[in-house]
Amino acid sequence: MKINKIYIPLFLSIAIAIGIFIGSNLDYSNQTAMLFGNSPQEAKIKRLIDFIEYDYVDSVNTDSLLDGTIKNIVAKLDPHSVYIPAKDHIRIDEKMNGKFVGIGIQFRMYRDSLTVIKTIKNGPSEIAGIKAGDRILIANKDTIYGKEMNSDSIVSHLKGKANTNVNLLIYRKSEDKFFNLNVIRGDIPIKSIDVSYMINEELGYIKMNSFIATSHKEFVTELTKLKANGMQKMILDLRGNPGGFIGVTTDIIDEFLGHDKLMVFTKDKKGKIEKTFATSKGAFEKGKIYVLIDENSASASEILAGALQDNDKGIIVGRRSFGKGLVQQDMKLGDGSSVRLTTARYYTPTGRSIQKPYKLNHKKEYYNDDFNKRFLSGELTSKDSIHVIDSLKFITPKGKIVYGGGGITPDVFVGIDTTSVFSNYHFRIMNRFVFSYIDLHRKEFDNLNLESFLENFDEEEVIYKLFVADIDKKYYKNEKSIQMIKFYLKANFAQELFDDEGFRRVINTDDKMIQKVLELERHPTSEFKD
Repeated sequence: MKINKIYIPLFLSIAIAIGIFIGSNLDYSNQTAMLFGNSPQEAKIKRLIDFIEYDYVDSVNTDSLLDGTIKNIVAKLDPHSVYIPAKDHIRIDEKMNGKFVGIGIQFRMYRDSLTVIKTIKNGPSEIAGIKAGDRILIANKDTIYGKEMNSDSIVSHLKGKANTNVNLLIYRKSEDKFFNLNVIRGDIPIKSIDVSYMINEELGYIKMNSFIATSHKEFVTELTKLKANGMQKMILDLRGNPGGFIGVTTDIIDEFLGHDKLMVFTKDKKGKIEKTFATSKGAFEKGKIYVLIDENSASASEILAGALQDNDKGIIVGRRSFGKGLVQQDMKLGDGSSVRLTTARYYTPTGRSIQKPYKLNHKKEYYNDDFNKRFLSGELTSKDSIHVIDSLKFITPKGKIVYGGGGITPDVFVGIDTTSVFSNYHFRIMNRFVFSYIDLHRKEFDNLNLESFLENFDEEEVIYKLFVADIDKKYYKNEKSIQMIKFYLKANFAQELFDDEGFRRVINTDDKMIQKVLELERHPTSEFKD
């Protein structure tokens, strides 16, 4: 306990010194932060670190001490400024760049074994001959079964440098045999579009989970495919999408807006404004678009929704978005780590800020607890409970009223579904059941295609009866719960067999927001007529 008390003033001293350094020496737009240079403040920090390292009575990891101090400083700023240690940069960069080096499998730990759910098409594992259901037991002589290993630890055995070899010992349950395979690691794409398909002859659907480096290219590919299939109207589903690269986002917005339309602008602390305009290259400028958002749609998702709403393009459907409108810039600290600092604010074309209120030096847990606050206020179930600020009222070119002050308020509200009798616990039971069933009956599903599955799944209710035999009967005592179990069983099987496309194709048939879009298509109000 004495050591802990000694650490407190050390942390505070270093925090104050680094705070002075950051405040007085960083030029955010032009400089990379270089700690411990020649200024008096920097020399003071260096001297303190030396004292701790060479003279302090106990052994202290000064690198860890400094990391913790920087993290504490940044935590006292806005909720989106963050310190990124060097060890985390590779993972973050991989995700944002849209690829990583690995063997190309989706897996889960089933009982005590790493079990392959699916191999990535044309990826290293598929080329080597790995199949769904295979158990990977050993990777380069490292045992990865029979242990309580987390996903990160397992992945570390399978990832590596491109074109390097990993030798795997595999057990194939369907053939009851063990064998070795050599897999050559390669680039594995990370997709930002989960699924795209035609809902009907005119209406297409695209679900995006993020805006990463490859997102615009993905989007154009899917857009072109759907247009070739007759798409004239589109649903762009951004629910749960946390955002990403702004440049990629504006490239996608440009596909919808005409030449010289303002898409977004930023303003920094000095009042400098930078505007981004659409070009004449949009591939869907004349098409009708619906954008689906919810309380977890953030940042770039909100910028896209706001840009279309403020330009009177399309209809925003759903619930008020998260409210993240701050610009972050990555500032390198010279050792592989960085601070991602907020340097400006985003504004939609009409001039509204989408950033929800926050306080400096305020606990981020409170800021991030927004869902519970919205639920308790009734906002997630009733449009009338959405709080708007009259002083932050803006008008679009066609006279529509929109509001700033936190998130994008949809044109058409759809509340959350509070009627489900299923809990997360029961979903986990179902998930385990589905995987176990498929694992025992893989040959029955080998040649099944998605269309046939959607049409004919469990017509005799064999799977349904097996499932309900093992769960508490009170959860299927009425017709509604029975139908819900059947529906989610089908969705879970679709997920395991056909990935996100299968899951979405099932779930969307009973999705409230999509049903609202179809209703607007059948009976458009005067406000939303073409």
